[in-house]
Amino acid sequence: MISRIFIELGAAIVGLAVLGRLASRWGFSAIPLYLLAGLAFGNGGLLPLNVSQEFVHIGAEIGVVLLLFMLGLEYTGEELGASLRTGLPSGLVDFALNFSPGFAAGLLLGWGTMAAVLLGGVTWISSSGVIAKVLAELGRLGNPETPAVLSVLVLEDLAMAIYLPLVSVLLVGRGLQEGLVSVLIALAAVGGVLFVAVRWGKSLSRAVAHQSDEIILLSTFGLVLLVAGLAQRLQVSAAVGAFLVGIAVSGPLVEQTHRTLAPLRDLFAATFFFFFGLEIDPATLPRVLPLAAGLGAVTALTKMATGWWAARRAGLAPPGRWRAGATLVARGEFSIVIAGLGVSAGLEPRLGPLSAAYVLLMAIAGPILARFVAPRV
Repeated sequence: MISRIFIELGAAIVGLAVLGRLASRWGFSAIPLYLLAGLAFGNGGLLPLNVSQEFVHIGAEIGVVLLLFMLGLEYTGEELGASLRTGLPSGLVDFALNFSPGFAAGLLLGWGTMAAVLLGGVTWISSSGVIAKVLAELGRLGNPETPAVLSVLVLEDLAMAIYLPLVSVLLVGRGLQEGLVSVLIALAAVGGVLFVAVRWGKSLSRAVAHQSDEIILLSTFGLVLLVAGLAQRLQVSAAVGAFLVGIAVSGPLVEQTHRTLAPLRDLFAATFFFFFGLEIDPATLPRVLPLAAGLGAVTALTKMATGWWAARRAGLAPPGRWRAGATLVARGEFSIVIAGLGVSAGLEPRLGPLSAAYVLLMAIAGPILARFVAPRV
């Protein structure tokens, strides 16, 4: 039994490596290919695998946690505070323009209110992981529009500290009052971690710092999992907890952590997208593909408008505004996390397939638009 699991997991990971090579050669994100691999080898796929679902599920959860932790490393507590102060109007515009299409579509399809709220979340949140990779690949981390893009992403990630616990509580049948208590606990936890990150982040980083990569790997990975688990207990998303730990890390430790944890992040992140695809029956996709394409076209335009507005507030010229808008189009990890909540709760059978098709289309379209819309600085 163990030998069979090892063989199947090994074959799956080697297959993901091949897909990663192809994506790198073609110049776009590997996420769509990982999703397609999951569809091909999941229930109803071409060659269903009998891998340990629990093992892959744990790996997938670690993947989300590491994705958000590594994103948090890109910010300091001071930068995050500045983003909250100056970027809040852009965040509100982002929510209004991009949550509404998904929510309205859910209601028009005759879904319940909670399913519509989840679909609104799927269309609202851009993919921090995909966008970070696209900015690095295109050499745009230093572009004038990048701070506006990152400001929107930070506000979206922090908004998940309210959205995810509230939705999670309501999905298990608890009342709105208990949901509000959960949100208040989540906000208090987020505020506490942010305070520690701003006030004592450098001191904590100095305490953890060490010349040995092995010790840094064990220290940071263990700390991320510990805080993520505690955050989950407090009804805060584990991913949001990991994001805040990343913010608290500063100084030379950032580069060392990047070097030691990046391979783990890539491994488990690939597992996450692969696992989501395993849970979707490919036979359900053709029926929702036209709807996913229509929803994708609408929300690509609304994200473009969000980026344009945010970059315009920053005083950028039209080319920078177009680049900001195109960069924000991609959806990915958080959209799948949100859809996964509904799938796990058995809320609406079409939510999983529609979200998978939607993310697949947007994860392809986003990097392509970012590459070809106003490419010159």
